[in-house]
Amino acid sequence: MNPLRSGTRSSSRITPSRATISRSRARSASGAAIRPSRWSSPGRRGDDLLALIAEHGSELALVMLPGVQYYTGQVLPMAEITAAAHDAGARVGFDLAHAVGNVPLALHDWNVDFAVWCSYKYLNGGPGGVGGAFVHDRHVRDRSLPRLLGWWGQRPDIRFEMDTVFDPIATAESWQVSNPPILSMAALRASLDTFDRAGGMEPLRAKSLRQIEYLDLLLVEVIGDRVQTITPSPLAERGCQHSLRVPMPGVDGRAAYQGLEDAGVACDWRYPDVIRVAPVPLYNSFTDIHRFVSILDRVLDETAR
Repeated sequence: MNPLRSGTRSSSRITPSRATISRSRARSASGAAIRPSRWSSPGRRGDDLLALIAEHGSELALVMLPGVQYYTGQVLPMAEITAAAHDAGARVGFDLAHAVGNVPLALHDWNVDFAVWCSYKYLNGGPGGVGGAFVHDRHVRDRSLPRLLGWWGQRPDIRFEMDTVFDPIATAESWQVSNPPILSMAALRASLDTFDRAGGMEPLRAKSLRQIEYLDLLLVEVIGDRVQTITPSPLAERGCQHSLRVPMPGVDGRAAYQGLEDAGVACDWRYPDVIRVAPVPLYNSFTDIHRFVSILDRVLDETAR
């Protein structure tokens, strides 16, 4: 990063684990500072973020953002963010935990500097599953970059020669420190094979867009104003996730969430007041969506009594 700059812009609504990692890394870099921004509050648009990057461009060294915001489900304009940050002289990294397997990605074409993700969400890799990383090839070729070196990043043809001179693989694999966990990789491989059999992300995204519109329609027609969706409405800013609030007077949203769980709906609660549901095109049907809305309708009636 530019040694004359010390600012890192990050969303104020990132998960606690990612906030902790970011701050600890900033403390280890002399003079670096993490500056959270409030752009990701519900109702804010990608244009607000681009304006923020332009406003603080002279002090930015790195922009770190999620590809999909975990709380609202908003899909960020990653290509535009990357271009704006590069115009300001900063590098760009994305946390794709909620994006990979959810929305199509073209990181190399977007000129993203780096990205990381887990595999236990939309990739179905299971808890503790191996993570992934992308590093643009212009950085892979730059051997002056500081990195944590490990033997699994060594060229495979010389890895077991046990030489103490590091000769990295000419891909992002050179950032690997050690060998991956084989048993959990087997589960991930099975899931990725299923993605291939489904035709990849393009047909899955096409189905997902139809499912998003179908769930939106049912929420309006059946649920009405008993539930508020805080996920942006434009389809370009939508992934599978719908973030729902229950604004009904006298109704505890947490009780509604518990009612859904008791009825067998796989959803979750995010403090302070959001129920996250995500019809996933790889395995959820339109019938599942209809059934969910029927259950939600009943649960809201029961919790209002």
